[in-house]
Amino acid sequence: MQRISLINIAHQHISALLLPGDIAIDATLGNGHDAVFLMSLVAPSGQVFGFDIQLAAIAATQTNSAGATGLTLIHASHELMADKIPVQHHGHIKAIMFNLGYLPGGDKSIITQTESTLCALNAATALLAVGGIMTIMAYPGHEGGDLETAQIEHWCEQLDNSKFSYQILYSTVTSATAPRLFMLRKTL
Repeated sequence: MQRISLINIAHQHISALLLPGDIAIDATLGNGHDAVFLMSLVAPSGQVFGFDIQLAAIAATQTNSAGATGLTLIHASHELMADKIPVQHHGHIKAIMFNLGYLPGGDKSIITQTESTLCALNAATALLAVGGIMTIMAYPGHEGGDLETAQIEHWCEQLDNSKFSYQILYSTVTSATAPRLFMLRKTL
């Protein structure tokens, strides 16, 4: 069975929605690839806010986004996004991307933590605009990833289905260790 690129699927869905002038969040910068992707869609007048707890991720994103305008990098946990995003943008964010796990090429002992991720997801639902999309890439195949992925799935099941819809996509056949993409849309 051929493996599909969940990141490409997330990008396709976001590309169909984001327009120049929109506001987006990269909740887990990593090396900045999603932030650069989001900037390419909202430029020249849009805004992207990017979060990471690791200075190495902030530096990598600065390198990969050289010359980008409208990109605000925030050295803080994604669980603080409601406090760090200007209040006038609350409820107006069109896309929020999470790519969980660890910094590619970085210290694999520093991973996203289930508790802070769940806090960030709750904050993100309030920040998201009606009609907006949130994508969450989860990787159960590493230590800590199993619990985080299971808790995200449980969190999705608890969402008010009159306000949110979601789906889960797998990179290969459904298995306990297959990466998965949670795609959530705010409908009301």
